[in-house]
Amino acid sequence: MGHFGRLRTTHTATRRAAVLSTAAALLGAALAGTAPAASAATSNAVSLNATSTNTASSNTASSSAASASASSSTAGNGGLSWATTVTGRRVPVRPTNYPTPVNPERITHPLLDYMGSTIPAHEPAAATTNTVSPRATVPQLPGIDVSAYQGNVNWGAVAPNIDFVYIKAAEGTYYTNPYFAQQYNGSYNSGVIRGSYHFAIPNNSSGAAQADYFIGHGGGWSADGKTLPGALDIEYNPYGSECYGLSQSSMVNWVWNFVNEYAAREHAYPVIYSTTDWWRTCTGNYSGFGAYDPLWIANFTASGGGTLPAGWGYYTFWQYASSGSQPGDQDVFNGAYSRLQSLALNG
Repeated sequence: MGHFGRLRTTHTATRRAAVLSTAAALLGAALAGTAPAASAATSNAVSLNATSTNTASSNTASSSAASASASSSTAGNGGLSWATTVTGRRVPVRPTNYPTPVNPERITHPLLDYMGSTIPAHEPAAATTNTVSPRATVPQLPGIDVSAYQGNVNWGAVAPNIDFVYIKAAEGTYYTNPYFAQQYNGSYNSGVIRGSYHFAIPNNSSGAAQADYFIGHGGGWSADGKTLPGALDIEYNPYGSECYGLSQSSMVNWVWNFVNEYAAREHAYPVIYSTTDWWRTCTGNYSGFGAYDPLWIANFTASGGGTLPAGWGYYTFWQYASSGSQPGDQDVFNGAYSRLQSLALNG
């Protein structure tokens, strides 16, 4: 990652202490990204629950007072809660229960399932062409994502070279990363902004059930300026048909169930990780999440993240290589360090 040298030299020495000391100043900062996200499409067959539509955008100025009285639990309020979107809006959100079929498959290797583990088998060029240089007109901060596959990480050696890390916390409702504590707490203690991700298996259980399992096993978010919103890793099925046997509309429903459950409980919309090819194939290129969830695009072969799924005008994170000078997959954040801090502080 030599092309990040100048960027690291500029802020590495001061960034760690600055995270919390600049928290107050960041409260009004814009969230991650360089351009406004596209509006959700209105022509899709599956629509968002009425309580979390764009009509809430006019309430941004008054949302702070309302949210101050909101409990982290949705009990006693008909399930109604609030969450911050990728564009910085605070909107009402309610857990949903759109019907999705559940036909569990035999799970044999959750230890080997990680962000991008299924990509080379479905996008063959990615297996060999994974040296794309993440260059753009805005800063591209270096980061990594790791799982049990990396085992214990030497954070003392890794931390000076990265600005953020995402760590696999869970898969389905049956697996947790045995190295999670060392990876999650170790990165935090070394001053790295960290987050956790969930490997989705949509045909094994509902989106809401998997969101709850994720939150209960390290996937929660806290507004401490050092913890990023959780990420939903949804990609090709490592155990069978690439779309898990779900129709496109059922897959969209499943993702909404996960997203709304997470947002209602954690007050931040989760990051969505996927590839454009999978998204087109398995959701019909559904555009409705672009106004709510940050995008983490996986693309090992194209510059600038390549063509993005519908609804997103920019990526927040880009996984551009499956290996490199640091452990795990190689990633970048699309923006300045202050925006990464803001995402960790505001959701």
